[in-house]
Amino acid sequence: MTVKPKPEELNKTEEINRAIDLFNRAHFFDAHEVLEDLWRSVAQDRPLRRHLQGMVQVAVAFHHQSTGNHVGARSVLERAIHNLNGADNSFPEIDLDQLHADLAPWRHYLDHCGSMLDVRDGLQNNDVKRAKRKGVPDDIRDDAPPLPKIILRQ
Repeated sequence: MTVKPKPEELNKTEEINRAIDLFNRAHFFDAHEVLEDLWRSVAQDRPLRRHLQGMVQVAVAFHHQSTGNHVGARSVLERAIHNLNGADNSFPEIDLDQLHADLAPWRHYLDHCGSMLDVRDGLQNNDVKRAKRKGVPDDIRDDAPPLPKIILRQ
């Protein structure tokens, strides 16, 4: 999927498409780098800058999650969601409702990862009884939610 560019926004659109492709292929660090370069280039447009920062933070959150830094992922994801509020005008081509829906189970998952860290060894060994004793909810002991995708509106 690609965003259809307006002539005056061709470079920005190409970079957003590149970042979306990287993100959707789970190359979160690289997506963050592309988005951060865009973020730096729009210093005068405050709403767009904040919304781009939110997109950067989504990529950073999932990079942290991919490296096992669940605390960092949770913290950055919360800031990302806040910064993406009202981003429909900045990214009319992106289905932000779907992105928010895809992020909701991750918020829940990451909120409970602190409990999981205490029983990580038991979870890796499928020690469900130990996880229950530690109070880790059933839905959190299972695998993480599917990775979100950034999709375009139909």
